[in-house]
This record gives sequence, structure tokens and C-alpha cells, in this order.
Amino acid sequence: MPAPVQRRLIFAHIDEPGYTPDLACYRRHGGYEVMKRAFARPPAELIDEVKKSGLRGRGGAGFSCGLKWTLVDRKSGKPIYLVVNADESEPGTFKDRYIIHQDPHQLIEGAMITCWANNVQQAYIYIRGEFPHGARILEKAIAEARAANLVGKNILGTAYSCDLFVHRGAGAYICGEETGLIESLEGKRPYPRIKPPYFPAVLGLYQCPTIVNNVETLCHVKHIADLGGDAYARIGTPNNTGTRIYCVSGHVQRPGYYEFECGKITMGQLLHEVCGGPLPGRKFKAVIPGGSSAKVLRFGEKFNIKQKDGSMSELGVEDLPLDFDTLAAAGTMGGSGGIIVMDDSVNMVEALANLNAFYAHESCGQCTPCREGSLWMKKISARMVHGGARPQDGELLKNVADQIAGRTICAFGEACAWPTQSFVQKFGDEFAGYSAAKKEPPAESVPLI
Repeated sequence: MPAPVQRRLIFAHIDEPGYTPDLACYRRHGGYEVMKRAFARPPAELIDEVKKSGLRGRGGAGFSCGLKWTLVDRKSGKPIYLVVNADESEPGTFKDRYIIHQDPHQLIEGAMITCWANNVQQAYIYIRGEFPHGARILEKAIAEARAANLVGKNILGTAYSCDLFVHRGAGAYICGEETGLIESLEGKRPYPRIKPPYFPAVLGLYQCPTIVNNVETLCHVKHIADLGGDAYARIGTPNNTGTRIYCVSGHVQRPGYYEFECGKITMGQLLHEVCGGPLPGRKFKAVIPGGSSAKVLRFGEKFNIKQKDGSMSELGVEDLPLDFDTLAAAGTMGGSGGIIVMDDSVNMVEALANLNAFYAHESCGQCTPCREGSLWMKKISARMVHGGARPQDGELLKNVADQIAGRTICAFGEACAWPTQSFVQKFGDEFAGYSAAKKEPPAESVPLI
């Protein structure tokens, strides 16, 4: 089988020599021409194109973008808002940052096409607090676009007006959840809202209908408007259309970001042929395929996956096509596209302790199971790696995680529980045997994380 070849739509100009993030360079490469054509089309027609494209959100959940748009309450008489989720806080994920830093006008063009299609007159880019340089780049790009009559009053000489603003977050992982983000954007503590009734499409920003889309998702909207929904749907595989940016980190020889058609490359092809395989003298041990909150996969395990013709096939981790549906059938998820690779040098107990420390720190504290459970898991795993491990700790960790998942207002409960559940399930032998290798307790000055 020939080596897989990248299909770059979103990353067409990323790292291209001489390509700069200013408006003049973007326009030399055809920038805003798609938007001009889109503004000449009826908004309903553009929404239909996005529905036909089969585009699924690239932020984590993989929800249909077109369906999300059609759920917007257009009869309420209230203004409709667009919020761009640029709070890229999922560990292992770093694609949106490169779009913002190197091709910000692509995001602005995709956002403005989305605004036109949905009659939005005010939009916000909510950017992660740890991206101060990215925020400055976006502010400059928006100012350029506004000066060129591409954002603001009477865009492109039409009667349509829409402004776009950048809002910097304060570095909270929970703001990646859309209703927590909306609360933060309103100036409040980012406590996720209960759904129902607070579905953003009905009661979002300022209690008005709101569309929340990820950075990469909105960039795809530009290409759908350019190619047409049917043509875009032929890229990738059925129900997993378009391209996907995969962020590969960890123990591979060539970590980085790669863009391929959804489902047209397997995990093994990506890690071996594209990323150069494991480090010298090492073997792959585990991989998290969709950011740290996705369930871990153990190399060597097998999965019964339903094929397009209805038959069942037994696939190993390296045989899994990288699409939303196949990864879900394997018991994990495509998530944000952050692929974290671990080789046989990694101690899985210590790796989980690191993740548990992160999730305990990032819980917003609104829900008792999440607030108390994430901290409890952190304390157990910290005790284990600092000399106090017991044979039953793996079972205890999983029991705590089982009481969190499905019992919280937002998906953070699953995000913090799934790593523990899957690590203990897949590597239970390491957890049971960890107490055999007791370590010296740390000095008091050493933090127990």
C-alpha cells in the first residue's frame, strides 16, 4: 500500500515559506474571494451546503455542524450570536494555535461566512488565556479586515453589518465547554449550564440564540462554501467527511501536525509511515487518540468493528482508521485530534497520576462528584507514586471514577473519569503490581502531584 499523502485544506499555507499572517498576503492567495461569492448567495442556501457537506465539529464532540445551525431559534426575535471557541486547552492538542498564528484571516473569513448564513450581527472569538500572542495577531487581523470593509458596517457594500471581537479567557480548561465559555464571556464564573433548558442554540450568550463553533470547524466552512457541500462530502469517508488535523505528540520520531482525509489513514500508517515509528530501541505501548480525556488504547488489543458492508472485522490498534465512528466503536473517541503516544518506557501509573493532577486542578467545582472525585483520584495516584501504593488502589481509583462519569452537569465528569477507567482497565496489572516497587516518601518540600 502506498504511503499516505496529506490532503491539506486548512493547513494549505501553514509553514509555507514567505506566507505571513497579514491581509495583503492572504489576499494574494485568494483570500476573501469565497466570502464575496458567499455574500451573493441566500443564507439558507449556505446552511444547506453545510448540511450536505456532513461536516462534524472538530472541537471534540464531533457533532454535526449543519444540524447545530438548524437548531438555532430564529423565531424568538432576539439577536443571534456566533462564538468562536479558540480555547484550545485539551492536552495534546495544538492545531488551532497554528491557524491563529499563521493564517488568522482564514478563520475570520470562515466566521464571517457563518455569520452571513445565520444572520449574526455580532461575533466573538474566545481565545485561551495562554495565547497572548495569538490574541494580538487576531486583533491586528480583525483591524485589517475592518479597514478593508470585510468586517463591520455595510460589509462589501451590502446592507449587512457584523462586527467581530476577541475576548481573552483566563486559562481555565472548563471554558472549552461551550456553556462554561458563554458564562465566562458574560463576565461570570465559568460554571457550565444545565441542558435543558440552556442549549446555546436557544438560550446562549445573553440568553439569546448562539452558535458555538471551534476554530478548525469554521475554517472548513470557508472550503465548503468554495467547493460546495456535495463535493466536500466526497472528501474523507461517509459520515466522516472532509479532512482532519491530527496533532501527534509523545514517543514518535516525527511528532507534529498532519492533515489527512478523515478515515483515509490508519493509526499504524500515521505513527509508522508519517511519524517515523517509535524511538530507537522502543516499542509502542499505548496511545490516546483524541486528547487526554479520550480513553487510552493498548497496543496489542483487538476490536470487533462493523464495516460499511455490515460485516464485522477484528482490528488491532494500528489497523483502526482515524475517523469518529471507528474510534467510538473501539471504545474511545476522535475528540480534538490530539494523539498522545506512549512507548514501553512509560509507567502507566505515573502517567495517570500526571493526568489526574491536571483534571483535579481544572475542575470548576460546581458539581460535587467532579469536585470531590477528581481531587480524590489525584490524591490516590499521588500517594501511589510517592511510596504509598497498595494492591487495591487500582480498583479504588476505578470505583471513584465510576461515580463521577454521567453524574455531572457537563462532560468534564467524563473527561476526568475516562482516563482513570481506561488506564486501570487496560493496564490493571501495572496498578496491582505497583506496590511491589515501593518508593521513598518525598521530602516535605516536594509537592504531592
